[in-house]
This record gives sequence, structure tokens and C-alpha cells, in this order.
Amino acid sequence: MKTIDFAIIGGSYAGMAAALQLARARRRVLVVDAGRRRNRFVDAAGGASHGFLTQDGRAPAEIAADAREQLMNYPNVEWLHGVADDARLDTDGALSFKVGMERVRARRLIIATGVQDELPAVPGLADRWGRTVFHCPYCHGYEADAGPIGIIAASALALHQGLMLPDWGPTTLFLNDSYTPSDQDMAAMIRRGTRIEPVPIARIAGEADVVLKDGRTVSMNTLFTQPRVSLTSPIAEQLGCRIEAGPMGPFIHVDESKATSIPHVFACGDAARAAGNVTLAVADGAMAAFAAHRQSMV
Repeated sequence: MKTIDFAIIGGSYAGMAAALQLARARRRVLVVDAGRRRNRFVDAAGGASHGFLTQDGRAPAEIAADAREQLMNYPNVEWLHGVADDARLDTDGALSFKVGMERVRARRLIIATGVQDELPAVPGLADRWGRTVFHCPYCHGYEADAGPIGIIAASALALHQGLMLPDWGPTTLFLNDSYTPSDQDMAAMIRRGTRIEPVPIARIAGEADVVLKDGRTVSMNTLFTQPRVSLTSPIAEQLGCRIEAGPMGPFIHVDESKATSIPHVFACGDAARAAGNVTLAVADGAMAAFAAHRQSMV
């Protein structure tokens, strides 16, 4: 049985940001990480992260590697590779969970496990995820080079992208039998200059070519879609944390200090947001650490 002051489940941007603040408070910190960063697909495609101050244009893996190297310079931080599971509240009020065969007890727990994307079932789309197909215009819209942008509808959130993306380039919304705009929605997108394509998609080809079922091919510089998300870990539910139903999928309910509905349990990053990015994840991680540290002093 390992006992620690602060355990952080999830070692991506939010989790490492939290660990750094607690390490600098000279508290013992354990980071448990399964190595499944949400944006690892960008690395696999040879792409880059954008919009994160001082790190714009760098590979996500490089940013994460630098962060871990800096974090592990603190002797009071331990890194444990593995999947955390079987979380529970012990009778003395402490929290515990298992990593492999070892049970870990923590006085304070920060959940930073992130989410996983569930992509629409369009042939060829998943192969281009993180390379020419994305979900966040702020992260990847600029790289369309003001050229043609396609939106592959997967839900009513396609309207949101249909209104936003014309700022990054001429935009076409492919309804793909997944979203039917109301007259009001249609009028709003037309005012923004978004073209509506009702013919369903057969497949994605080339870099970002949309092949329609009527045989036409519409070439795009970049494609966007609206993946459904799910929590990558059952830890929050095992502990009884309140889960919210967001427009993209479930997320952990937290207050302004990133505290969950369960005492001594905090959550941050994409797992505790309706939508997020690297910048917000890092800020959330720092906030969760500040709150957890302050709570430990009372």
C-alpha cells in the first residue's frame, strides 16, 4: 500500500500543470499516467499544436516531453505509468485506487484523465484525424491558409462551426444526413457565407477531398467535424462524482476551484469541461492544485 499527500490521475497537460504547482509547494506528489494524450493523433500525423503561448507550432509530444522533464526535476514527484482503477472512499475518509496490483491511498486526489473522441463513421475520416481533419477552429483553423474549409456534420453542433469557420476561409457544410438546419439556422449560415451541401458523403480521399454519393468530389484544404466525447477513465464515476451531460458528451462537474461533488477530489482539463484545449487544460490544472493545496491546510 502506497500512501501519498496528493495523487494526480492523468499525466497530460492538465495533470502535469497541477503536479508542478504542488511540487513547488514542497508536497509529495504522485502522477499516474496511462500515456493516452487526446492529441497524440496530431503527433502521429506529423502535425503541430497551435495557440498555446510560447509553444505555437510545436509537436504536442515535444511540449509534453519538456513539461515532464521539468516536472521530474523535483525530487518530491513520482511518476507511475499505468491505468488507475477501482477507486473508492476508505472508511477513514482517505481515497484509494489501484494501479496494476498496487493500491494507492491519497489524502487529496486530482482527476485529469481527459476524454476520448468518437468520430463520425465516414470512410477515410479517422485516417486523417489530426492531420487534415480536426474539431477546434482556434487550434487548427489558421492552417487552412484561408482556403476552402469543409464541415462534416455529425450533430447539431455543426451549426456552431458553420457560423465560426468562415473567418478562417470559404466554408462548406456537408449535412451528411446528420443535421437538418432550421430555417433560422440556414439563414444565419447564409449570412455568414457558409455553403450548404445536402448530398451525403461516400468517403474522404486524398488530403481532404470529400467524395459525395452522387459522384462529385469537393476538394478542401481542411475538414472539421464534431466528435462525441466520453470520459477515458471510470475513476470519477467510481467515486460518485457528479457527471454533467454536455453538448459533446459527459464531463465531471466542478466548481470554480475545480472541486468535484466529492470531498477532497478535484478534476481539471478536458474531463472537467464541456470543451477545452491545451491552454485551458494547463490553467485548470494549476487552479485545481492551488485549491487542493489550500484545502489541505485546514
